[in-house]
Amino acid sequence: MSFTMHGIGVSGGIAIGHAHLMSRANLEVAHYVVPRGQVAEESARFQAAIEDTRDELEQMRRQKPANAPSEFDAFLDLHLMILDDELLSKAPRRMIEAEQCNAEWALKMQMDTLLAQFDEIEDSYLRERRNDVIQVVERVLKTLTGQPGYAPPPARPEESMILVAHDLSPADVILFKEHQFSAFVTDLGGATSHTAIVARSINVPAIAALHHARQLIRENDLLVIDGTLGVVIVSPDAQVLAEYKLKRHQLDIERQKLKRLKTARATTLDGVEVRLQANIELPEDIPQVRESGATGIGLFRTEFLFLNRSELPDEEEQFEAYRRVAEEMHGMPVTIRTLDLGADKHLDGQHSVAANPALGLRAIRFCLAEPQMFHTQLRAILRASFHGKIRLLLPMLSSLSELQQSLHLIDQAKASLAAEHVKFDRDIEVGGMIEVPAAALSMGAFLPRLQFVSIGTNDLIQYTLAIDRTDDGVAHLYDPLHPAVVRLVAGIIRSADQAGVPVAVCGEMAGDVTLTRMLLGLGLREFSMHPAHLPEVKQQVLKTSIREVTPVTQKMLKADEPEKMRALLGKLNA
Repeated sequence: MSFTMHGIGVSGGIAIGHAHLMSRANLEVAHYVVPRGQVAEESARFQAAIEDTRDELEQMRRQKPANAPSEFDAFLDLHLMILDDELLSKAPRRMIEAEQCNAEWALKMQMDTLLAQFDEIEDSYLRERRNDVIQVVERVLKTLTGQPGYAPPPARPEESMILVAHDLSPADVILFKEHQFSAFVTDLGGATSHTAIVARSINVPAIAALHHARQLIRENDLLVIDGTLGVVIVSPDAQVLAEYKLKRHQLDIERQKLKRLKTARATTLDGVEVRLQANIELPEDIPQVRESGATGIGLFRTEFLFLNRSELPDEEEQFEAYRRVAEEMHGMPVTIRTLDLGADKHLDGQHSVAANPALGLRAIRFCLAEPQMFHTQLRAILRASFHGKIRLLLPMLSSLSELQQSLHLIDQAKASLAAEHVKFDRDIEVGGMIEVPAAALSMGAFLPRLQFVSIGTNDLIQYTLAIDRTDDGVAHLYDPLHPAVVRLVAGIIRSADQAGVPVAVCGEMAGDVTLTRMLLGLGLREFSMHPAHLPEVKQQVLKTSIREVTPVTQKMLKADEPEKMRALLGKLNA
């Protein structure tokens, strides 16, 4: 019987193949009383399972192939850290000894205690780490119950395989490189989950948040995965299958054609040059940047160097990461954004949960509140600027005083390096991210003090529309075509142009090909996006005439009704 499931498309594309179900431990464990004389043995059995699980994770690290995704080590470190947490590694033994319960039950109870703490966290990234706790417990339970770990499917080179799982752990990432799954679907996960991170890093179609896929899909079922629309079709009929095979073939042809544009200059039909740059999280992303044909890095999100670890990276480690990126870009511009961390993320093991983290102590506010940490990062960035064309970007500016304090701290970092006779680019360009409506409306105060600006559309939309984009209840209201958003973006571009200050868009709007012509018509000449989106955006630039799209975008600025706005966008893209 054919049926369709809908989830969150976390990585686009189309895949057709047979389902391979990934088994998982049953967390509904039994509870029984252990005789007093066997309690010590039961406690030892639990400790042995912890040790065996640690050995298993370490073995995965040793056997990691050279082509494993760059995130693998960080994910593995996180699971080892969770495994060593006292609530999971020691508290269950105390419960076994005090209550004479079996090891499985004690572990399950302690897991529930730990998960309750995660449920109190507002930040979506940290909240989704609760799934990592579940994955670690599942691995220990498999050891306790004698269940075999995940066994890869037999090789079936003649057909694609699609992995179906309740959730995917960091340790499972290795499977995608070794067994060439063409796609995966999971019950859990979201836009900031490890599932999404892995999918984008290996560039395969993926859908998360399907809720019941692992229960409803059977081993070897034929599946159609549309990662763009977030649709899974189980056992499609002949007509649907033929349609999707044709779509997949057409996508493959288009991808091959787009590769030919790698070395082409991004110039419009009427000769206007457009700069297309890439967003990265880690130095390991550079090969993908090169493959995309990007002319630089418009956003290096440095906070990814700080996540999933117990200690902060010191100045030397940060310097090496920034230097490596600068050198590997061979003179192309590299825009490094300072930390976008918040009070909801922990330092030195301390957690601070705000009622609304998006409006709390985050980004530049957090850095100004932690001047020593900020000083360390600024020194590392400045040192790296000697090795390439680096620009420094300050996130989430909302007031002139924040910018003035930041510039003062940058000068202090420069002075400390100069006193030590350390070389750096004394004329390094400093820019600001415009992602708060207050900043968008105060451009006149910022522009004389900045060498460039970058529009962070993700947060700008969230703050302008008062919508938490991680909240499923209001996520449908998150709209880049809301008249207020379009007018704010247009105003930022216009103000920067009038002041002669370069302006870029580095949020999701930059990589959305349906918005490329609108942004060009609004005057934007610099885009920064995920490398995978760049070839398609470049193709749209090459087919666009600024003279033709500008009048239509001017009409969009006057439109108040969403239907009118979308009709005009359709006219732009016709």
